[in-house]
Amino acid sequence: MKLLRWGVFTLLLASQLIGQTRLEDVQSFTLDNGMKFLVVEDHSIPNANFYCTFKVGSRNEYPGITGISHFFEHMMFNGAKKYGFKQFDRVMEAAGGRNNAWTSQNLTSYTDWFPAEGIEKIFDLEADRIAHLAFVDKVVESERGVVLSERITGMENDHFGFLDEQVRGIAFLAHPYRWSVVGYESDIKNWKLEDLQRYWEIYYAPNNCVAVVVGDVKFKQVKKLAEQYFAPIPGRKAPRPVHTVEPEQMGEKRVVVHRQVRSPYLEILWHVPETRHPDYYALDLLDDILGTGRSSRFYQTLVEEKQLAVQFYTDLSDAFDPTVYGVNAVCSRNVAPEALEAAVYEVIDELIENGPTAKELDKVKSRKLASFYRQMETINGRAGGLGRYEIMFGDYKKLYTAPEAYKNVTAADIQRVAKTYFTKKNRTVGILMSEEEAE
Repeated sequence: MKLLRWGVFTLLLASQLIGQTRLEDVQSFTLDNGMKFLVVEDHSIPNANFYCTFKVGSRNEYPGITGISHFFEHMMFNGAKKYGFKQFDRVMEAAGGRNNAWTSQNLTSYTDWFPAEGIEKIFDLEADRIAHLAFVDKVVESERGVVLSERITGMENDHFGFLDEQVRGIAFLAHPYRWSVVGYESDIKNWKLEDLQRYWEIYYAPNNCVAVVVGDVKFKQVKKLAEQYFAPIPGRKAPRPVHTVEPEQMGEKRVVVHRQVRSPYLEILWHVPETRHPDYYALDLLDDILGTGRSSRFYQTLVEEKQLAVQFYTDLSDAFDPTVYGVNAVCSRNVAPEALEAAVYEVIDELIENGPTAKELDKVKSRKLASFYRQMETINGRAGGLGRYEIMFGDYKKLYTAPEAYKNVTAADIQRVAKTYFTKKNRTVGILMSEEEAE
């Protein structure tokens, strides 16, 4: 009966996908300067979406310039040769468009949504800031103040973020995943102009970028505009690979930090493989079983049944290199963090011992598939998905095999990855609590 439900659900959602996009709908080309474009024509609405994603994030930094990748997310909106200070947003909004950007440990991504007739203006804007970003002292210092304020106020107000920085800092001994994307305060204060210019020249090169255009466009039109606006930007020497390999953790690590909080905070990190590893899909479904939604094991046990936590979340982020899986929670009133921590291990141990139920596994697979098709229903979702798979999984074609990859995960796979990675010697535990509670 389970297999029948899964098959019917798959066919139903697959039928919804027809007419939205197929693998053969994706066309690609690479300019002579190394900039790769993925294009999907979708004329269902008169809009388009454009992603420019650079393969640079905090993992490409080193002590002394931490946070610089995030800084450029801000600087890229502050003027170039043709479109000067603060004109990027104004010109785009005048053309009916809007934009966003984000920085992670691995990537910096810029995305634009716009009426399709405005595509040439969007290409002009993006090419201008990639080719001719302005390094004006006054602007640099202004944005330095902005990101420094984000750092200070963010760490003051975000207890999860504060604890996470402490825990990651000891979970990783060598790899640059050990510092936060926002960087260290002392580094932010001391970047030199030459540091910024050198970093931009290395990483904001067209050959370090993947562009995705989805919407009411023509492939030939996109290629022509790319040749006109992006091809003249010279390619540069490929960035130096990040070659630091995190040593195997040989025993549990623990850290306790103090600040005024109403209840203790708990974070547990386990080392897990990178996104391209064969265990990724099993780990992703395991994360759903443990931490997604009210029916998840952590919610049912920690919040509903034992009432040990008032808030929790889990995290498995994309990563080029071996990374960490995290469990984060806030203790209920008068609950000791040790009690909450023990309950987390009980949930995991039960899963390792008995595996997920058939109903659980069927549910998380169905939910994952539903999420996949919801993403593919929108031009923004398809553009983001294509870019993610091209960069993080190594090939955009794998986006279209993802449903089958999830479907093929077995209960034994879930047990195996939980047993392999959720070990005592592989974990780092952090507790944030008031000093008086620790006495």
